[in-house]
Amino acid sequence: MKYILIVLVVLFSNVTTAQKREILNLPYYMQYDNDAYKQSQCKLDIYIPSNAKALPVLVWFHGGGLTAGTKAIPEELKNNKFIVVSAEYRLSPKVHSPAYIEDAAAAVAWVFNNIQQYGGDTSKIFLSGHSAGGYLSMMLTMDDSWLSKQNIANSRIKACIPLSPQVITHFTIRAEDNIKNTQPVINQYAPINFIKSNTPIIIDITGDRELELLGRYEENAYFVRMMKLAGNKNISLYELQGFSHGSMNLPGIHLMYQEIDKILKN
Repeated sequence: MKYILIVLVVLFSNVTTAQKREILNLPYYMQYDNDAYKQSQCKLDIYIPSNAKALPVLVWFHGGGLTAGTKAIPEELKNNKFIVVSAEYRLSPKVHSPAYIEDAAAAVAWVFNNIQQYGGDTSKIFLSGHSAGGYLSMMLTMDDSWLSKQNIANSRIKACIPLSPQVITHFTIRAEDNIKNTQPVINQYAPINFIKSNTPIIIDITGDRELELLGRYEENAYFVRMMKLAGNKNISLYELQGFSHGSMNLPGIHLMYQEIDKILKN
């Protein structure tokens, strides 16, 4: 009897897995201009739950300081409620700013233009990512010029929920200009440069201020304060106490899904 139960569990698990799909390495640029690095790097993976139909979509950008990392869909993101798209982008020092922001915008535009055929609802597209990935999602949300170049209005973003993003100019962009990482800079590549009263919903999540990178909580707290002073009612900030920059990822994803559920119920 025990043997039969084990077989049934294994069979059920295989059927459930077979109903879910992952499509890998889809190019998101129409043209690559004979750029071999762009062609090899600018691809995305899609996780599609079983029986996907008009599902919300989460676009996820990986971390790695804009110099490392690769597209991957964390297991914690996979459930039957969301289509998840993980986008690769070009990295410094092979490219310099704003190439990776342009790539992020092109990937999001691809999602808006194509995800319906995979069962996604284009009125429910959420942007997220950890660290550098959070920075990219925040740049697209705050500076509407990147998506407008792709003929997409960033007002169509349902919400941006970055995990431990940089909101001043990213330290890798500063390093490209030989600026040390303890020297804060706010320029056209800083989300905080675009303080405004009207944005998509932004739920900003960081780790513990004493465990985070280089004042990461404080810059986000200042960003959120300035947004509220500008009259923005669509922004909030969470600090995950006891979690470092790296370890906040898992509880951050859990909190993100809780917040998305609230948004979808409104």
